[in-house]
Amino acid sequence: MTKHQKRLSVPNSWPIERKTETFTVKADSGPHGEAGVPLLIVLRDVLGYADTRKETRYALDQDSVLINGKAVSDEERPVGMFDILAFVERDEYYRVFPGDGGRLALTPIDAEAADSALGKIVNKQHVPGGDVQLTLHDGQTLTVDEGAPYDGGDSVVVSNDDGEIVAHFEYEEGALVTAVDGAHAGEVGTVETIQVTPGSASNNVIVEQDDTDGFETVEEYVVVIDENFTDDEGEGPEDVTEEAAADVEEGGDDE
Repeated sequence: MTKHQKRLSVPNSWPIERKTETFTVKADSGPHGEAGVPLLIVLRDVLGYADTRKETRYALDQDSVLINGKAVSDEERPVGMFDILAFVERDEYYRVFPGDGGRLALTPIDAEAADSALGKIVNKQHVPGGDVQLTLHDGQTLTVDEGAPYDGGDSVVVSNDDGEIVAHFEYEEGALVTAVDGAHAGEVGTVETIQVTPGSASNNVIVEQDDTDGFETVEEYVVVIDENFTDDEGEGPEDVTEEAAADVEEGGDDE
């Protein structure tokens, strides 16, 4: 397996310019699969908190950068949708949210909101002992009692301290959702209709919006959220990614 990553071939979710340099850092194995963005890119190319990989490694060695409540020391650790980034010394907190075009965007949150992270249930199965295992979109697994009211497509909010579920949002008509992929990534609306498709094809979801005609997408692309994930007007939250990146010199030393 190659240790190099060309900028032209990175996933659309990566918030980097593709034609400024030939190569960029390759994401390590971990949560979010190929869509995960290496932490180095977030710290150096997006936020400008470091100029080089060496500086990034030094900062991570101070245990002052947390992802979902846990200190991270690997600059190649993938960062993905709905992760919580905390910069302890700066007293800054961000949630990774879908941006325009499917790019991952950073939205500022307060310290209290950074205590838990949202996850979409993508699989549910029984495990030995009679319990039920839930698999979330980032690969995290949770064990719940049989009969617990969680289904595929629902969203749960998980405490970063003890891994307990602190909130549950059902995937149903009338639910508030955001699109995380496709042409409508980053848009927020209310599920008007879930169109069940016979066979193995994806179900379609028609999402209603107050200021537009809404949009239609497949249900894999929508995640249930609540009002705390939107601004006062019900729109997607503030995105600091583009503003921060504009102040950062493109490229960067990958050594």
